Amino acid sequence: MADKYTVGQVAEILDLSVDTIRRWEKKGLIRGNRDSNNNRIFSLDEVQRVKAKYQGTSDGRGFYVLESDPTAYTVLELFAGAGGMAIGFENAGLQTVLLNEIDKHACETLRINRPDWHVVESPVEDIDFSSYEGQVDIVSGGFPCQSFSYAGHSRGFEDTRGTLFFEFARCISQVKPKVILGENVKGLLRHDKGRTLSTMVRVLEDMGYRVQYKVLRAQFFDVPQKRERLIIVGVRDDLPIYFPKERDYFLSLREALENVPESDGSEYPKRKREIMAHVPAGGYWRDLPEDLAKEYMKKSYHLGGGKTGMARRLAWDEPSLTLTCSPAQKQTERCHPSETRPLTVREYARIQTFPDEWVFSGSTANQYKQIGNAVPVNLAYHIGRSLIAMLNESPLDENLFFEPESEIKPQQLQLF
Repeated sequence: MADKYTVGQVAEILDLSVDTIRRWEKKGLIRGNRDSNNNRIFSLDEVQRVKAKYQGTSDGRGFYVLESDPTAYTVLELFAGAGGMAIGFENAGLQTVLLNEIDKHACETLRINRPDWHVVESPVEDIDFSSYEGQVDIVSGGFPCQSFSYAGHSRGFEDTRGTLFFEFARCISQVKPKVILGENVKGLLRHDKGRTLSTMVRVLEDMGYRVQYKVLRAQFFDVPQKRERLIIVGVRDDLPIYFPKERDYFLSLREALENVPESDGSEYPKRKREIMAHVPAGGYWRDLPEDLAKEYMKKSYHLGGGKTGMARRLAWDEPSLTLTCSPAQKQTERCHPSETRPLTVREYARIQTFPDEWVFSGSTANQYKQIGNAVPVNLAYHIGRSLIAMLNESPLDENLFFEPESEIKPQQLQLF
């Protein structure tokens, strides 16, 4: 790309310090790569856009939910939650034929917003999917990751019995879709020294799928949040595998929360609010006066580790940190950038790119949980578009999708 320069060159051209550029890369605001001489290189345009955000001169697009025209391709989703992946797939053009979820509040959320969706509220192990054999193009699911009793013992399908991945695999074996999509936390790459992921991949390959996987960073997919998700893709026969390509921009909280609807939210106790008021935007407990830091942290003050989530206030001109199931949880604080309070439910939903009209069922705490556990809608949109490209056997846009050239194989992960 023509506008790639070394960190020193970018600093000189844009009148920035080298430390600033490196700090932005460490924060996940810009992306650096290595050239043939092993120099760290950056996109001048990308760095310029970040500089403009901090100077308040950005021409950001604000909050939006991506949408494309519908297709005839169908998807069956397990562990659907509050519908983050389902909405993104629908917006990408996929047709939902079944959603399975066990949480009653999440199921109610799905039914309220999409009465025409077929929502099955049941433990996944109680469902027989054989009637969908050959009728569904894609089976997807963000299966929870549990320890495998026999992971790495080369028993294939039997290695996963008693886990929810086994149920995901069972559904695939019964439905026999053309494409499969699994979603999980980045930590699955290293779980049990890679043996867990190796077992999963082997199971899917034994069922006739060619499998690749990649970690996607949500902040580069039209989501105002730093959230990394491991995406596992499998295809049958000679279909290509495509993953969405990272954009060269990000959305800030300022852009995301403009004109956000009012809603309920958690509140801080009086003393906690008094202490949190001393934390600057983008800061955390180490930015507190020492006496307040000791009072807030208690015994944790003297323990090791960065504890960077504690007393954490977000910053207007950056994406949010990864949302958790509760914005007021002490270990993973998500305080509003300028008001001393936790983020509200609708602010949470905006950061996960849910449509403003999407209603969440249950108590405020349950709504936070549903949103915090969801796949960001716009990230799911980009994944959905890449799934359609696979089924079309052609990229929808060469600037949007790519086929991985050298993904790490699971066998290598066992060495880490």
